[in-house]
Amino acid sequence: MSNDTKKGTPKDSHYARLRRAHREEKTGGAPAFRPRPKVAPGEGPANGLVRLYGLHTVRAALDNPARRIRSMLVTRNALERLDISDITALPFTAELVEPRDIDKLTGSDAVHQGVLIEAEPLKPKRLDALGDSNLVLVLDQVTDPHNVGAILRSAVAFGAGALITTARHSPQESGVLAKSASGALEHIDHIEVKNLAEALGELHEAGFQTIGLDSDGPAELEKTFSGDRIALVLGAEGKGLRQKTRETVTALAKLDMPGAIRSLNVSNAAAVALYAVRRFLG
Repeated sequence: MSNDTKKGTPKDSHYARLRRAHREEKTGGAPAFRPRPKVAPGEGPANGLVRLYGLHTVRAALDNPARRIRSMLVTRNALERLDISDITALPFTAELVEPRDIDKLTGSDAVHQGVLIEAEPLKPKRLDALGDSNLVLVLDQVTDPHNVGAILRSAVAFGAGALITTARHSPQESGVLAKSASGALEHIDHIEVKNLAEALGELHEAGFQTIGLDSDGPAELEKTFSGDRIALVLGAEGKGLRQKTRETVTALAKLDMPGAIRSLNVSNAAAVALYAVRRFLG
């Protein structure tokens, strides 16, 4: 068999594929794959503003009359998905950009979906602003913004009236938290307190039963319910509820988990507990 009719070696085939890809790219065919370069986040926003990104997050912010938006960067595709027909009609500065322009601010790891706004953070409320809601969530130094965002999403889904956190050892409003909340940040009151034990006392005076979730709690959650107003209290991942909080709540309870794993991530535990409370309250 002559050299002309021999099959090419694997190395020959590799170079043939490269040459073919190069020809296709030059002639408008399938481009050669090039990994997207990593981009680190840029400097943060000035003047105490926050950057929020993602389609659900931004749409909810646009629909919230309490949200003060200062500027927007948006791609043409995201503008259509947000159902904005006239960018010049927006009551703030808005600019059409490419996705990489937003990458330079958020970093390429952020799933911004082609839209970013800079806005004033929502102001936390005082505990005496709590309305007539019969279900609230209380976080005892839960600091991970991904967890807090996911908890906010579940809280809104199950009709909780407020999320109560401490002024210290709680995450500030941010793009990561808001993206994890998927728009829920705009739909629930955030109440900030200085002393959690005192706040729990005020909830008791307002007719709330306060239930602390604890994997070693003496009773199953559903068997502790009483009254018509309930505040669920959740502690930080790993540490759980602080001792003072454990001593102050009306009851300590655990989720009934018959499987081999006896604890859940705090955001998952919050969703399960909210479902159980909502069924009880009706």
